[in-house]
Amino acid sequence: MLSKNQLGFLYMFMSICAFSLMDVIVKWSVDYPIGQVLFFRGFFGIIFYFFVIPRERLHNFYKTQRPGLHALRCTSGLIALVAIFIALRELPLATVVSISFAAPIFTTILSIFLLSERVGLFRWLAVIIGFVGILVITEPGISELNIYYIFPIIFCLGLSYVAITIRQLSSSEPVWLISFYFSLSIMLLSFLTIPNGWVYPSFEDFILLSFVGIFGGVANLWLSQSYKYSEVSLVTPLKYLALVFAIVFGYFIWGEIPTIKTLVGALLVIISTLIIFRREIYKKKNITSKAIND
Repeated sequence: MLSKNQLGFLYMFMSICAFSLMDVIVKWSVDYPIGQVLFFRGFFGIIFYFFVIPRERLHNFYKTQRPGLHALRCTSGLIALVAIFIALRELPLATVVSISFAAPIFTTILSIFLLSERVGLFRWLAVIIGFVGILVITEPGISELNIYYIFPIIFCLGLSYVAITIRQLSSSEPVWLISFYFSLSIMLLSFLTIPNGWVYPSFEDFILLSFVGIFGGVANLWLSQSYKYSEVSLVTPLKYLALVFAIVFGYFIWGEIPTIKTLVGALLVIISTLIIFRREIYKKKNITSKAIND
């Protein structure tokens, strides 16, 4: 019998595996338009959310009191998703994954302006270290004027705003409803790209493209389950396994070998995000202890 923390670690590990496999398929799908891949991500991603909707909500599961905030969450999520899909196709897998780790850094900055949060010295230090890491990774892209290095950064910005809006939505909305509307918005956006030309996939490609949605949908569910059973601070460091998977997949499938700059930059980004998470733990402990003392 597994403990709650062990279950949290297991779900997080499975989530990382699923997201990593989704990234591999997206990188492989260069013969198909981005919009078509988005359709598979949205359509097949929706399926899994119906397994977690409570029976008493099946007849009106779509109802929400905060449609405007859902719209903002979906818009920022779509920007992030399109950006990361483009980046995965045009850049080495390990590079994209390394830069994507910087999302908590941007979340910290946005929280100052959107949530009026106070950021102390340690978190500012983390932000600076993280940005140095990003500069180390993207320096080749800047020197070669490779515009595609901007897309993982756009992903981080979009994902950071997603984190802010989910924090606001989760006070009144169930996680499955937030995820459902996002997958639905992905599918609706994909329909707008049909005039640009979709490619009729072979049966084998259809199955692989379907797994973009399946892996994406189930990974989100497992991620939610991980946070349900264990504290975010305990399981989040496991996310950095994604870099190991990216290096392995990138090498054996596309012959990509990460540069020293990518690895050093990734290390700086990881250190900065760990500092941010440690400060979050410290802040929560102080709030809890103050509440108990009061």
